Amino acid sequence: MKQTLGELMRMSRICRMLFATCLGSFILVIFYFQSMFQPVMQRNPFVVDGCCRKGSRNALQELYSPSQLDPSGAAVLHQARRDQVVESCRVNSAFSRKRRVLTPGDLKHLVVDEDHELIYCYVPKVACTNWKRVMMVLTGRGKYSDPMEIPSNQAHVPSNLKTLNQYSIAEINHRLKNYFKFLFVREPFERLVSAYRNKFTLKYNSSFHKRFGTRIIRRYRKNATQDALINGADVKFKEFIEYLVDPATQRDGPLNEHWQTVYQLCHPCHIHYDMVGKYETLEEDANYILRLVGVGDSLRFPSYAKSTRTTDAMTAQFFSNISSQQQVQLYQLYKMDFLMFNYSIPSYLKLD
Repeated sequence: MKQTLGELMRMSRICRMLFATCLGSFILVIFYFQSMFQPVMQRNPFVVDGCCRKGSRNALQELYSPSQLDPSGAAVLHQARRDQVVESCRVNSAFSRKRRVLTPGDLKHLVVDEDHELIYCYVPKVACTNWKRVMMVLTGRGKYSDPMEIPSNQAHVPSNLKTLNQYSIAEINHRLKNYFKFLFVREPFERLVSAYRNKFTLKYNSSFHKRFGTRIIRRYRKNATQDALINGADVKFKEFIEYLVDPATQRDGPLNEHWQTVYQLCHPCHIHYDMVGKYETLEEDANYILRLVGVGDSLRFPSYAKSTRTTDAMTAQFFSNISSQQQVQLYQLYKMDFLMFNYSIPSYLKLD
């Protein structure tokens, strides 16, 4: 009996040893496969791993508490731009605070990237097509890798990007408080001429000709031809300016987004933007943001065709046939954009 009991105890020890050995081997196999696949997962910055995203530094933290020294001085530059916006809003508070509360409808230009905790307010005619492409790469979770592989028309399909007005009030407030918010701006009159050239001088924009061109020609062109009244395809810049400064246009409702002010599109006196990028330094500012996001090594902002862009000299030429009275009225319309983003009054303007 004692012998049988001893044999059973020895068998039990052997079984425990075998179990421990097998368990240890199993753990090593799991560790091996984790270590083998982990680097592959890390190489794709657009696939967000739920277990690893939490605890990583976001762009907001990188901007205000950088993990590395920035020898370029970009942080100082962007702080100055933020200060300029705040000061302009303060000095012009009587104008800037006419609307004290924003509604979700005011937030339809703010594109949200949940994975990287970003909010981008897009401004038409300020590289917004390429920025939307970049946002599609960032939010695509591996679906896209090269922004320029995305057709330009796809970048403007509303369902391809989520905007802030689609959230509840509580969700909106949380994101405005905790996400990195940025926008890009451009010299106001250069942007205006760019919008005119794109929407009224190109044949393929027939929808704008029908929607706005016919209205402008009907109001401001004497002895207009029947073809011009029907198609609206040859709006002159002078007629476009008359339309913009006409009080009747203001009564019709908000301006179209392509020539609406940045002040009205993005509400920078109500929303604190962490970074104000400029069209004049587009690639530097855009790639600085991508570095803050943590994807700067694998994603670059697309270069743009400088040969086709609207320049200051071109803008001056367009304004040469605009009366001084209309120039004054137009400057008043875009005054907040000039002040907030530190653009000087153009030398070609006749404001006296």
